Amino acid sequence: MLSPVVQYHGKWPFHRILGVQEPCSVFFSLLNLLAHRQGLSQIKERIPSSYPLRKYYTLFGYIGTASWVFSMIFHTRDFVITEKLDYFAAGASVLYGLYYTPVRIFRLDQRKPPVRSTLLRLWTLTCVVLYIAHVSYLTLWRWDYTYNMAANVVVGVVQNVLWSSFSVKRYRKLKKPWAAWPGMIVAWIILAMSLELLDFAPFKGLLDAHSLWHLGTVGPTIWWYNFLVKDAQQDIAALQAVESYSTYRSLHDVMHAGDAHVEIIATCPDAA
Repeated sequence: MLSPVVQYHGKWPFHRILGVQEPCSVFFSLLNLLAHRQGLSQIKERIPSSYPLRKYYTLFGYIGTASWVFSMIFHTRDFVITEKLDYFAAGASVLYGLYYTPVRIFRLDQRKPPVRSTLLRLWTLTCVVLYIAHVSYLTLWRWDYTYNMAANVVVGVVQNVLWSSFSVKRYRKLKKPWAAWPGMIVAWIILAMSLELLDFAPFKGLLDAHSLWHLGTVGPTIWWYNFLVKDAQQDIAALQAVESYSTYRSLHDVMHAGDAHVEIIATCPDAA
């Protein structure tokens, strides 16, 4: 290998292992895939199917899994088609993260008041149109790396801000450590993303800054699914407490009305 190592068309040279162009990126992408699969299993096992947000979290797991599959394929062999599939899948994963964030934070999944259902439909349509426009621009107009990165960064920043503010409010309300997890996870992601700025030549021809970025997202992914489960369980418990209290109040009112009726009969026999 040349010394010093130089980039060719913006890409570093790597030692191939069994034909794999970027072994570390492939392996770390696999770890992310497994993290999503494990998280998806937790969602299905620990959150009841009746919980309205479960379907959004499940789809998050499927899209995340698919994005890392295409990441593995691209880093195994860099062709035009594998690059596009990787970028489009990553874009879908980032945009879906933005999509379900307001659904959870502002509870657009709830049917009351009716305006929430309308907002959900509009928000869903907006995200679908944005993704189609994004893919169409890159496919039909211009394959623009700068635009693609900027679009993903902007979408990521918006959802990070939303989750961070939600984390602060949630923690102040519940006073439970897990309620602050989203803010901590966002900080971890930002630190992991900063590894991309290093852009050093691959260590031993294998480990570069991009692969370290992939490694840095494994932990937050596992942590994030744990938060989704705890948040859902807290929400379900709060709803059950409200329903129990409503049932208690209804029974209390019925019993109180019955006692009053008995008292009336006792004091005024003609009332019977």
